[in-house]
Amino acid sequence: MTRLDHRSAATRAAGLALCALTASVAALSACSTILPSEQDRARDAVERFAAGMATGQVETESLTRDSRDRAASETPLILAGLGDRRPGVAVVSVERPVGDGVTRLDAQVRYTWQIRDGLPPWSYVATVPVVRTDDGWRVRWTPSAVVLGLDARQRVRALRLAAPRGEVLGAGGQPLVVDRPVLRVGIDRAKVPAAEAASSARRLAAAVGIDPEPYAGRVTAAGPQAFVEALVLRVGQDPEGGDGTDLSTIPGASTIKETRPLAPTPGFASTIIGRVGPATAEVVQHSQSLQGSQGSQGSQGSQGSQGSQGSQVAVSAGDLVGLDGLQAKRDAELRGRAGYEIERVHENGVTEPLHTVKPEPGRPLRTTLDATAQLAAERALADVDPAAAVVAIQPSTGEVRAVATGPGSKGAPTATLGLYAPGSTFKVATALALLRAGVTPETTTPCSQRATVDGRSFKNYDDYPADRLGDISLRTAFASSCNTSLISLRDKATQQSLADAAVALGLGTDPALGVPASLGSVPREAVGTEHAASLIGQGKVQTTPLGMATVVASVAAGRVVRPRLVLDAPDPAGDAPRHPLTETEASALRDLMRRTTTEGSGRLLADVPGAPVLSKTGTAEYGSEAPPRTHAWMVAVQGDLAVAVFVEDGAGGAHTAGPVLERFLLDVGAAR
Repeated sequence: MTRLDHRSAATRAAGLALCALTASVAALSACSTILPSEQDRARDAVERFAAGMATGQVETESLTRDSRDRAASETPLILAGLGDRRPGVAVVSVERPVGDGVTRLDAQVRYTWQIRDGLPPWSYVATVPVVRTDDGWRVRWTPSAVVLGLDARQRVRALRLAAPRGEVLGAGGQPLVVDRPVLRVGIDRAKVPAAEAASSARRLAAAVGIDPEPYAGRVTAAGPQAFVEALVLRVGQDPEGGDGTDLSTIPGASTIKETRPLAPTPGFASTIIGRVGPATAEVVQHSQSLQGSQGSQGSQGSQGSQGSQGSQVAVSAGDLVGLDGLQAKRDAELRGRAGYEIERVHENGVTEPLHTVKPEPGRPLRTTLDATAQLAAERALADVDPAAAVVAIQPSTGEVRAVATGPGSKGAPTATLGLYAPGSTFKVATALALLRAGVTPETTTPCSQRATVDGRSFKNYDDYPADRLGDISLRTAFASSCNTSLISLRDKATQQSLADAAVALGLGTDPALGVPASLGSVPREAVGTEHAASLIGQGKVQTTPLGMATVVASVAAGRVVRPRLVLDAPDPAGDAPRHPLTETEASALRDLMRRTTTEGSGRLLADVPGAPVLSKTGTAEYGSEAPPRTHAWMVAVQGDLAVAVFVEDGAGGAHTAGPVLERFLLDVGAAR
């Protein structure tokens, strides 16, 4: 018994000692850091939570049971204002909070949201609580585990901060394209049942005068909350071609007041300046493909995608972009860089900013266009039915002051790309070639009603004055525009010398205007009837209204003029002509053109107030009709302004183009 009692006592003592040791370890554990294996299991739960957030899915198995339902229902609502964006999510650390026991850890999780490609991301570190449960370590979901500092029933949303678009400026810095009030007319999908959207779209299209089927297609393809624009009207402007329908009777038809960058009038230099409008899907896709090809770091979740100063940011849906002309060509600098703002939205609708990236305003585009001259040119063309154009250049600088295309051109760039036979206006170059060959203004030439070259008959224009037939001087032949006189001198001026004279006056080199443009061309080789036709601006000689304005600007300046339109564009100077124009030659040409105004076919301009007007008329046959149809041309110089007028179909230069030119000069003179 004693022995048994002794063993029992020893066992009890050992047990008491073990209990004491266990209590000591427990006490030590209570005030020490968690075991590494426990911390790893906690981190694993946070990593699974983070991976789910990065893909837009709530990984409920990583959450405590009491927070799973709330996380699944509230997370999508919290982030709905960020659209389909997904963040980059990275676990920074998992640590025990100060003063806590071993049942909770705090994870620091970094979220990086790429709101707009090429701009700094929205980035923050949220504290995510991790607790020990019967299931192991789990994340306890709270709104602030998704967005730093967010409380219950609060949301976030991203707002695009539009960059003020750069203005288009004219001569002397005068504003040409600035923000002006407009009314956007379209279908609001949220206000019309889906089944009626196409019908409403067709009715609205008919009401405002646009093609119904393409517009109906855009409306039906749009989202249920989208506003699908049909057209934009200046405040006070009525739609052209509409049927007068009251828009309020069309389900879903709506208007939005805002401002748009607009020129003084709807057609103001439209083929040059171009238009601005919301980015189409094609524009967005093209922009994004350019971003990809340039290796931009625009992937969602990237922390390094901040974009360097001046780098081009991809276009997003809703951005205003240039659709054509200079607005499209120089869109990146005009558009600037739209910024964004992240807002916290309270339950009562009150908002407060959480993060802001300010927009960078677009840079202005400086052009040489003069509003007075441009508007005068457009008024002069307003009633001209065929395709027509007016171009005005300042000879002393080469700066283009007006580039106007008439309504008959239906939007085609007649002024800068319309290549036509220039007719007798080209005789300015022909006269230069003859002067270089030794012919003088007093040289006598035969002027007959017709002349035959290798079996082809050439004639003067129909109402050529009979008293100017016979042997006349080159000065009279030029002023009266006698075709047969110049053709009779064809052996004096070779085709090569004719091409050289044209180059000396600016033709033959494409201009650096900043928009597609041509000055025309003159063949360097031609014989027989082809050479004879070249002398009177027919055959294969072709030029544009811009080209003929350049020719007479060169005459006025006494040197070759290179037209210039955008002031910060590369220098438009091309190769120097092989045989440059001299002041003596230019003076003789100016005298011939002045005689045209005082004695010849340009007499309708003789009484225009102001500096003396130098001019040349032109009529060019084209087509296969009998009798052939004719282009009408007239060019002029008054003071430091050189002008070319073209009308695709007309009775003759003096009859058709002349009155347009006269209206332009009178209008510009009165305005100044």
